[in-house]
Amino acid sequence: MTRPMPEKPALEGLEAHWGPQWETDGTYLFDRAGATSDNIYSIDTPPPTASGSLHIGHVFSYTHTDVKARFERMRGKSVFYPMGWDDNGLPTERRVQNFYGVRCDPSLPYDPDFTPPFEGGDNKSSKAADQLPISRRNFVELCERLTVEDEKQFEDVWRKLGLSVDWTQSYRTIGDDSQAIAQKAFLRNVARGEAYQAQAPTLWDITFRTAVAQAELEDKDMPGAYHTLAFHVPDGDDILIKTTRPELLPACVALVAHPDDERYQHLFGTTVTTPLFDVEVPVLAHHLAQKDKGSGIAMICTFGDTTDVIWWRELDLPNRSVLGFDGRFISEAPAAIESSAGREAYAKLAGKTVFSAKAEIVALLQETGELVGEIEKITHPVKFFEKGDKPLEIVSTRQWYIVNGARDEELRATLLKRGEEVAFHPDFMRVRYENWVKGLSGDWLISRQRFFGVPIPVWYPLDADGNPVFDRPIVPSEDALPVDPSSDTAPGYDESQRGVAGGFQGEVDVMDTWATSSLTPQLAGKWETDPELFDLVYPYSLRPQGQDIIRTWLFSTMLRAQLEGDTVPWTNASISGFIVDPDRKKMSKSKGNVVTPAAMLDDHGSDAVRYWAASSRLGTDAAFDPQNPKQIKVGRRLAIKVLNAAKFVYSFELPAGVSVDAAGVTAPLDRDLLANFAAVIESATTSLDGYDHAKALETIEKFFWTFCDDYLELVKERAYGAGSTAGQASAVLTLQTAVDGLLRLLAPYLPFATEEVWSWTHDSSVHTAAWPTVTELGVSDPASGLVDLVGQALIGIRRAKTDAKASQKTPVTSAVVSAPAAALALLRSAGDDLAAVGRIETLTFVEGDELAVTDIVLAEQPAV
Repeated sequence: MTRPMPEKPALEGLEAHWGPQWETDGTYLFDRAGATSDNIYSIDTPPPTASGSLHIGHVFSYTHTDVKARFERMRGKSVFYPMGWDDNGLPTERRVQNFYGVRCDPSLPYDPDFTPPFEGGDNKSSKAADQLPISRRNFVELCERLTVEDEKQFEDVWRKLGLSVDWTQSYRTIGDDSQAIAQKAFLRNVARGEAYQAQAPTLWDITFRTAVAQAELEDKDMPGAYHTLAFHVPDGDDILIKTTRPELLPACVALVAHPDDERYQHLFGTTVTTPLFDVEVPVLAHHLAQKDKGSGIAMICTFGDTTDVIWWRELDLPNRSVLGFDGRFISEAPAAIESSAGREAYAKLAGKTVFSAKAEIVALLQETGELVGEIEKITHPVKFFEKGDKPLEIVSTRQWYIVNGARDEELRATLLKRGEEVAFHPDFMRVRYENWVKGLSGDWLISRQRFFGVPIPVWYPLDADGNPVFDRPIVPSEDALPVDPSSDTAPGYDESQRGVAGGFQGEVDVMDTWATSSLTPQLAGKWETDPELFDLVYPYSLRPQGQDIIRTWLFSTMLRAQLEGDTVPWTNASISGFIVDPDRKKMSKSKGNVVTPAAMLDDHGSDAVRYWAASSRLGTDAAFDPQNPKQIKVGRRLAIKVLNAAKFVYSFELPAGVSVDAAGVTAPLDRDLLANFAAVIESATTSLDGYDHAKALETIEKFFWTFCDDYLELVKERAYGAGSTAGQASAVLTLQTAVDGLLRLLAPYLPFATEEVWSWTHDSSVHTAAWPTVTELGVSDPASGLVDLVGQALIGIRRAKTDAKASQKTPVTSAVVSAPAAALALLRSAGDDLAAVGRIETLTFVEGDELAVTDIVLAEQPAV
């Protein structure tokens, strides 16, 4: 049913009207019945992290995807466009801790009547000491409560933005179905030997007390200092070592220099004694040692950095770890420290933080004279967990891993080949994937010592002494999933056997959030519960995402697809750029420069914000200044013009008895306008096919303004009825044909304004209408250039009136248009329209070297 055309069209209120209407009409529901492998377009939509609020970067990138989804839907595709929520993981836990003033203590019993100290407010503290310890189950319940509330707010923003998501196709990464899928994939990895556990050096965040994967690292420049330590050679000489981590001296297991370094050739294969602790360590050669760094020889400690881990592994060295999971020095000194002086020195470090231990050991070395020269202050890159506040340490832990090609050249080569099978948009983003695969140094560590996540679905039998037998994990059947081994009983046991000799213990670790998010194609496609749907949508048509998570989300999804199905998960990957502030710094919550979108949508309207987002190409960063949102204002002006121009066009009526078809377009100017429009349709379609939404918008918008500013002005008198009936019919048909097509071309960008206008003359939605084609315009000749020529002449007439300080409505007694001979014939064919718009009584055409409007005589005005 059509909607009445308003007296004064406005953008205000369109979101509130059309959003619910689309929901009622099921405008964006996935047409499963009509979907086939040939006409489906499926999108592996990024599930935003439900912790806090969306920011402008989300609006930016999700708009890019929505434009493509709307375009494909109008092209007749059955669009599978789901939405997920990434609930689990550290961001959610941190938000819950701060929001409710609690922290998780798994040793505490569950309290069914628990009430958190507060909810939000200003009295919260992020310090663990100020947070109330609660049981794991109570903590998880609070996580679930808060994420549900966050997701409601996120959905409200998405709906207001006009995302054409099918909200019946949604999921939560912590939901039962998602947990079952993640656990099922993991168990299959275990069964195929792709998942394994090992006791190994692990990057460790001491704040969150959890392992961290390679993909979650970031370097931060931090102040540090070189300390020169004297290691003792048996002949009485000293070897000087420069190090930024003197506190790890008790964990020293060797010295290492480059095999070609002539300074240390005589020492290779011998031993030296460590300062302070009197431990004999070997001097070894390895190609990773840098001759030009420090003194060219380094101490290997277990573990100061990732290079120490490589040396330790490749040189088969002992492990003398001294740091605990809390980042403090453990109480017991390494067994290699045998001297009483050495053990006494270590006792002064026990229980201290890394910072305090460094100060203590520097003082001790100064006392013994084994700290040589001045301490040299420097700034150097230090590895952090991307969500952490303190430098990472490396501790030895037992963790679960999934193979990723780091130690399997065949798998690495296969993953690189899979990358070639995916079309990256823009293509230069492909190299980021390839560099990541080539640079992998270890398998994917997926276990996390956290609480709100998908439990690792294994138990361990306990031997006669009550010790877990880790190499014989107990696994559930797939039909029993999901399970939580921390509370569910192991298969073949009863609960009374938990924790007792001969019984079992449950795994308490959860999976890394990427271990679940890497399965978003399976989660959205209901791999576990609806295999027919999954087979229909998989592999997906598109994975849209940010450039910063190519190494995590994109790679991990490619890996899981290869391990599970020997295929790619999607055929296209569109990579959005970043939103940066006016200083060109990436907007992020941690930097405090984020702009939230809700106020922007209220202030400017959703179409205006969408226009701003869609104006940027994929892979390109966009600057945004909330104090001066120029591009958003341009988008608002465009949306308002769509409303007003369409209302003006619809005010014209066809002469009685004229049929509504393209054959009625006879005037040369009208046919040239449609020929130009045909080129716009072809160009915009090609651009959107190639994932260049910004170029398509630029093409459409340029034509739209030419149509409004020039063509509409030129033909309006004829459309009102000036001249012949055929001329009027031609003008009105062209105007209506152009508006009808433009509304469909602009619909993916301005869904609210275009739907409003479309509803004035159509019973159905513009968003389910067919994408415009050249064929429907009824023109086959190429554009002649007439519209451009007449537009230039019109500019000349307007300029002359402006120079004379006269109104554009001022009549013109006479004017002369000169142009080269080839253009002159075209211009004459539109002479009546040009004379009408310029209010010119006598318009003369003469041949000249260039197009110009001269000898204009304004009515009751002197000659110009």
